[in-house]
Amino acid sequence: MSLKFIALSGTVSVTENLYVYEAEGKMMVVDCGVGFPDLEMPGVDLVIPDFSYVVKNKEKLAGIIVSQGHEDHIGALPFLLREVDAPIWSSPLVTEFLKDKFKDYGVSNFKVNTFNPEYEDFEVGPFRVFPFRVTHSVPDTVGFAIDTPEGRIFHVPEHKMDQNPVDGMKFDTERAKELAKQNVLFLASDCLGANKPGFAEGERHIEGNMENIAKDARNAVFMTAISSNIGRFQQMLNVAEALGRKVVFIGRSVQKKTEIAYNLGYLKYPASLAVSLNEANRLRRNELMYIVSGCYGQVGSSLYRIAIEDHERVHIQSGDTMIFSADPAPPYSKESEDFVIDALIDKGVDVHYYDLKEGLYVSGHGGQGDISELFNLAKPKYFIPIGGAIRYMHSYKKLAVGNGADPSNVFTLKPGENVVFENGNAKIGEKIQVKAVLVHGLGVGDIGKVVLGDRAILGNEGVVVVIFKLDKGGNIMGNPEIISRGFIFEKINKDFLDEAGGRLKRQIEKKQKVKKSVLHGVTLDYLGKFFFQKTGRRPMILPIIVEI
Repeated sequence: MSLKFIALSGTVSVTENLYVYEAEGKMMVVDCGVGFPDLEMPGVDLVIPDFSYVVKNKEKLAGIIVSQGHEDHIGALPFLLREVDAPIWSSPLVTEFLKDKFKDYGVSNFKVNTFNPEYEDFEVGPFRVFPFRVTHSVPDTVGFAIDTPEGRIFHVPEHKMDQNPVDGMKFDTERAKELAKQNVLFLASDCLGANKPGFAEGERHIEGNMENIAKDARNAVFMTAISSNIGRFQQMLNVAEALGRKVVFIGRSVQKKTEIAYNLGYLKYPASLAVSLNEANRLRRNELMYIVSGCYGQVGSSLYRIAIEDHERVHIQSGDTMIFSADPAPPYSKESEDFVIDALIDKGVDVHYYDLKEGLYVSGHGGQGDISELFNLAKPKYFIPIGGAIRYMHSYKKLAVGNGADPSNVFTLKPGENVVFENGNAKIGEKIQVKAVLVHGLGVGDIGKVVLGDRAILGNEGVVVVIFKLDKGGNIMGNPEIISRGFIFEKINKDFLDEAGGRLKRQIEKKQKVKKSVLHGVTLDYLGKFFFQKTGRRPMILPIIVEI
């Protein structure tokens, strides 16, 4: 008998959480989230984990358990369920988030079992799972104590020890302590705050800080936060009610998630407080608060379109107030968020954001104090940092060793790496090969480094199309025509392109016989060198042969 823990994704990129437990010929997946494209992935919408190992072994898959409702934990589930058929277990709010997401993606082959984390447990194949509440930036976040053939383990993807959270759902230390009375073999837990001394701040002070800003606003107030941060939206609604402003939800993700949370009782406010856009148009601007999706400035989001004056129904004006209750935490999000902030400031908007340090945001991830307290609560033999990056895993390991762990008992895993537990002992297993899976439009995994490289060239260097006209004897008729896009301005540089065409024809005429392969090869080689020599740039060159 043995137990294998596989970190398929989620240990080096902060996002894309996906973990697998294997025992007795069965497999259980914990979370399946998306990541965000970096600056070298033009045209990519999402990055998802490579779950080909799960698909390859889908007959072993007993089920999927979900720890919370953020996209980096649930966003890739629709893609996984296209390939496998397995039941899902989640808490009430997450269940409704999933149903809404599956509807958007047209996924119908799903079964979601809803558990109450305060007292329920359930079986997934050979695993008995005991969920317990933890504090995070979205309600109904849980950790798991899991009984396996090798003993009990703790899996806590994200947490902090806040005992006075806005949503009232504090870390259930009593249940966690009770579950930890049985010896814990290993703890897999959140390492994102392992560099930060002390405990993560509570969130209650944020409401007062937002109100102090909003009460002085002369015109409309706009606020934004991550769309699943229900507790922050509750604070925004409280501010609006205190100041006598009506609330308008803008953006589908915010509208749907707040509607779900309201229907479940996780958001509490008078029904008259929220108004539609049509109703808002009949009110004065100083009577309104807009809660908008797109806090990271994502291209195409409601906030982005408002900032560039491209939103069809919502317009921000000079003298309005904008409050960001979000740090640019996801990788590569700061550039887009900075762009939106600059665009708003340039319009005369009074923008309150992360650089001003006005107490408008706190992390949902625990610091060193929170992590150490979890260590002391679980008292595991082995430690596995998850949900961070290499630097955070390194700090987590130092923290564990500082709390008495043997350095050899802390496993920092890269994607595809795994640990095998047998008879209470642990060893590194054979690595599973994984790769980044990119989603763009309707395509999943059908672009890779070559396509991204081509896109980068097109974006940075431009493209040159070279058109050859051949007569029936295969002879070139006139000079090749050269068309440029994104390389040089064609009208001004027509003589340069004509010169390039003439030089290219003379190079080709030096060849004994003109074949299509010769045309193609000489064009790429000669023009590539010529353009770089003259401009210092290497455009993509596309030869086209037309037979007349």
